Amino acid sequence: MEAARSERSTDKLPALQGPVMHRTRLQVWFIRVCSSILIWTCLVQLVAVGGLWHPRLLTGYPGSTKMSAHQERSLPTLPPLPARNYISNGFLKISCNGGLNQMRSAICDMVTIARLLNLTLVVPDLDKTSFWADPSNFEDIFDVEHFINSLRDEVRIVKRLPKRFGPRYGYQPLVKAPVSWSNEQYYLQQILPLFAKNKVIHFNRTDSRLANNGISPELQKLRCRVNFQALKFTPQIEALGNKLIHIIQQKGPYSALHLRYEMDMLAFSGCTHGCTEEEAEELKQLRYAFPWWREKEIVSEEKRSRGLCPLTPEEMALILQALGFHRETQIYIASGEIYGSERRLAALRAAFPRIVKKEMLLDPEDLRQFQNHSSQMAALDFMVSVASNIFIPTYDGNMARVVEGHRRYLGFKKTFQLDRRRLVELLDLHQNGTLSRDEFSVAVRLAHETKMGQPSLRRVVKDKPKEEEYFYANPHECLCEVTGGANLSPA
Repeated sequence: MEAARSERSTDKLPALQGPVMHRTRLQVWFIRVCSSILIWTCLVQLVAVGGLWHPRLLTGYPGSTKMSAHQERSLPTLPPLPARNYISNGFLKISCNGGLNQMRSAICDMVTIARLLNLTLVVPDLDKTSFWADPSNFEDIFDVEHFINSLRDEVRIVKRLPKRFGPRYGYQPLVKAPVSWSNEQYYLQQILPLFAKNKVIHFNRTDSRLANNGISPELQKLRCRVNFQALKFTPQIEALGNKLIHIIQQKGPYSALHLRYEMDMLAFSGCTHGCTEEEAEELKQLRYAFPWWREKEIVSEEKRSRGLCPLTPEEMALILQALGFHRETQIYIASGEIYGSERRLAALRAAFPRIVKKEMLLDPEDLRQFQNHSSQMAALDFMVSVASNIFIPTYDGNMARVVEGHRRYLGFKKTFQLDRRRLVELLDLHQNGTLSRDEFSVAVRLAHETKMGQPSLRRVVKDKPKEEEYFYANPHECLCEVTGGANLSPA
């Protein structure tokens, strides 16, 4: 009993089994190393605060401040942290579902759950059966050695299950999907006891399985540590992503437009505004072809009026002009293939001729290794979006939210949180002649004065977790060192 109490006190997280090391010189060194990591993290964030949001940037080209040399400096190499000493309660195997950023946030949650329950985590399996059919493994996207070693003081991570738990020896793990948006008590009371009978549990769905709110601060900060430090892209992705960023920055400041007007999103959402009848039918048939896209009969215009559709390229041309972006603004399109291709980009390109995409800037040979690997291509867009002077997502999907969170972490870099419901109202009023161009511009700007990634508390909606602000879009528990708690206003 004394040993168990000692471990809980030392780790500040629930620990159900395992001896605890006595205070030794190693522990003193460990505490010093942890302190140095915290100091360096805060310094990096404080340096980045130089790019804080400012409302006056709405006039002329918004957010054209260039990153200083100090911001580009990398952290010094620190000695490896000592491995955490605990007795594992079992192995946690996970199969992530969804696209790159949905899987990324899920991995952060699963590491946190493994730490809470004193489990050994197996390097995650990535989704290969979704719409994109990407065959990439974890090690094809993330630096697996860095992932394992950078978290060794928190949780034990192995690349594969021991052979004795393999199918060759007739072992069958318990396969289940945890309940969505669950808190610590669910995992301690409902999941942990299952490991007494099953030494291996396989979570076959991982999206949104940990609550946004009501989680202890230590666990929330661990989620951030995994997201911002442990999940590092492979050297190949990092090198090409940095090359792409350098090419764009040589041409001047740029905004990243996450134009989520791709075939899968339109089919899934049932949004067909601006499409021909033939295109609308094609999207409908695609939706019916995927059984897990449950909602079948969708009234597109009704959904659009509720702000539930991605904004079209034509709509974004008008919105960017209203927000004060001038014609010579360099805009990077962060997305896959736009549905309708160049025909749908014509209005946007006419308004902003300096539109660029990775396929335009990189040699085809550079991209060859990433072809048919949508998650690896998305990783390049992720890097460019995080580094951009301004980020504008047209839909609040997983990439938009995770990029927003990264930009907050780097000093609340300017990110437009477009109010699609209000924008659709204003667009319709402008296009039917009710609002003049100037009136439309003023209304658009007023609607977004407080929606540019400023420091704020994460929005909580009691008993409706799906309607809450997503943790990874605004992990304010991890940002207090930068802002000071008093500067965080309610969202």
